[in-house]
Formats: sequence, structure tokens, C-alpha cells
Amino acid sequence: MTERLYYNDSFLYNFDAEVRSVVETPRPALILDRTAFYPTSGGQIHDTGSIILSDAKFRVTEVADTEDGHIVHYLDVPVKDVKPGTRIRGEVDATRRRDHMQQHSAQHVLSSAFVRLFGMATVSFHMADDHCSIDLDTPSLTKDQVEAGERRANEIVVEDRPVDLRYVTRDEAEKLGLRKLPPTERDQLRLIDIRDWDVTACGGTHVNTTGQIGSILLRKTEKARQGYRVEFVAGQRAVATARRDFSTLTETAAMFSAGIYDVPQQARKSLDEIRSLHKQLEQSQDELAAAQAATLLAETPESQGRKLVVRTFSDRDLNFLKLLAQKLTRQSPAVALLATESPQPALVFAQSAGQPHDMGALLKETMAKLGGRGGGSKDLAQGGAPNSEGLAAALAAAAAALSS
Repeated sequence: MTERLYYNDSFLYNFDAEVRSVVETPRPALILDRTAFYPTSGGQIHDTGSIILSDAKFRVTEVADTEDGHIVHYLDVPVKDVKPGTRIRGEVDATRRRDHMQQHSAQHVLSSAFVRLFGMATVSFHMADDHCSIDLDTPSLTKDQVEAGERRANEIVVEDRPVDLRYVTRDEAEKLGLRKLPPTERDQLRLIDIRDWDVTACGGTHVNTTGQIGSILLRKTEKARQGYRVEFVAGQRAVATARRDFSTLTETAAMFSAGIYDVPQQARKSLDEIRSLHKQLEQSQDELAAAQAATLLAETPESQGRKLVVRTFSDRDLNFLKLLAQKLTRQSPAVALLATESPQPALVFAQSAGQPHDMGALLKETMAKLGGRGGGSKDLAQGGAPNSEGLAAALAAAAAALSS
């Protein structure tokens, strides 16, 4: 068993220890007799830092628990000539540790707020490098409830309540009204007690008073398998996130020549204009395709009871090709072999209903020659080519195959 120094002092960043074993594969690692490094567990991610051996420093990249109660410290490079019994010096990344303490303590405060205000229990907690989240056991969660939970949590932060640590037996814990009692049977439970607010069994690292959390900012909510997921940040993360949000909003407002609080209104106005222009574009494209289809049919002679239209465009997209093909094959018995060189080389083969050819098979045969891919039905098929070279020749070959 590794002695967990962080259990009694979350602010312990430097410590001395003895190497118990050296792991060489699959990744280099050390197991120590005692450590202040926190391993990933309970929703909280691991510490990082350094292990110093004599005058050599090794970076700790990950810390993990083993099934038999030891803690493994994974290193960036293998250690050489180190045996059990060697003394080391450990240095925990203090900035990362303080961040994790702020996030985890904020989670306890926030979870208790949702229980006290709305009876919503936290069923899981997750800490990532840039945000945290709790899953609430509730069928619904309103915007007003989210804001109320955030507001009450920050009131607890401002009150700077003590965050006490104590150990009790399970029987004692059952009488203390814990927000959440762990399912595992243990002789002793480690409790995190936020004075007159929340008592929870927890093995994580925490602040000494709620004021050290700094602030709690709720970011977004979404439906999750176990209810609703609430994403949040605390402490310096909250400050950095708020700064990034403000910078983004300011930059966006400048694009609209508006104030930051006018951005939603300006964005809605722009979206309405875009939708209107899109409808006009669709109508114009439809009218253009109909007119172009009529022109192409008028200048194409009829042969074998249908008109064969073969055309390569320099700057039409695939959607326009399909629209034009539909117009051509609906206005008159026809077969359309169309291609475009830009913005993306593409082909569309189509025929009027009742025509005897197989456009899907013909397109696949053509695309094989061009090195592209495509397919479709008997009457309509489409595909993309890697480049525009040989498009006109490929259409000519396909037309010849239809005429033979």
C-alpha cells in the first residue's frame, strides 16, 4: 500500500519518499512508499510534476491506482540504475493541483446547491483539462434553475466557509446525513465537510475554505443518459473562460459594428437575411436551370426517340448539375450527360422515365476511367472525379456508348 500524503494535506507539493519498485514496461514508472501525487479517481484527473533522483529530474506524466492499493507514477523517460530503497524527492505541479482543488471543491458546493434548492442529486462528476461537469438526476432542468444553482453556489464561496477533513467509521457516517454515501465497504471513510453546507465521503484534493474556490461559472446544460449534464468551471478556469468569452463577444460585436449586448439581435437579423437570400438563390437557380434546359433541348436534335444532351461546364456545382438534369429529363424524352470542372469536378447522368439505359452502370464505368467514385439508380447517377482532366472525353465516350 502506498501512503497517500494528499489525504491529510492537499497543499503539500513537495515530499521525500523511497522507491518500492521500478516498472519498465509497457511504460516507465515508479511505485513509492509514500506520495503526494494524486492518481486519477473519483472523477478527478491526476496530478503531474517531477521526481528527482540525485541530480536527475524525471517528469511525471500520469498517476494511477493499482488494484492492490499502490500508486504508479508514470515517467516521460525510463530511469536507469534505480533499485528499491532509493530515496527520491517529489514535486507536484502546484498550479495544476490548485486548479483541481478549486474544481473539485466547486463541484461539492454546486452539487449541494442543486440538492438543497431542487432535490436534484449528482450521480456522476467528471473533470477534464478545461472544464468539469456533473450529471443531475432529474427529468428536466430549466434556465432559471441553472441560474439559481449558480447564484447560491457562489454565495457559499463568498461566505468563505471552512472546508474540514475528518475520518469516521461507516456506522458514524450513516448518522451524519452525508449527501452521498459510497457503496464500497471500508473500515474508515474520509469526509469533506463544508461547514453547514455539505458533508460527503471523498478521496480527492480540496481547498481549505470555500473562498479559495474563487468563483463558479456554469457554462452549458444538455440532456444526458442519467438526467441532465451541467458543465462548469471554477477559480482561475472561470476567469480565463470569462476572458475568452468576452474577447470572442467583443470581436463578434465589432464585425456587426454593434455593442456586445446587441450581438444576438444582430446575429438573428443576419440569419434572417441569409435565409431570404438563400431562398432567392434557390429560385434563381431553378429559373436558370429551366431556361438553360429549354435552350439545350431546343438546340439538340432528336435521335432514336429522345434527345441526347452532353455538356461540360467550367463553374457549376453538383447541385446545379442535378437540377439541370431533372429539368432536361422532365421537359422532354432525353438523356443528360453533364459534368462540371469547378469548384469540384463532378458528373451527373440522367434519363427520362421509360428510357432503356442504365445511368448507374454507365456512370460507374465512366468514373473507373477517371479514377473517381460514384453511383446511383437506373435513371439518375452522380459521382466525383479527382481532377477535371479528361471530363469532356469521358462524356464523349459515354455518349458514344449510348449511341452504339
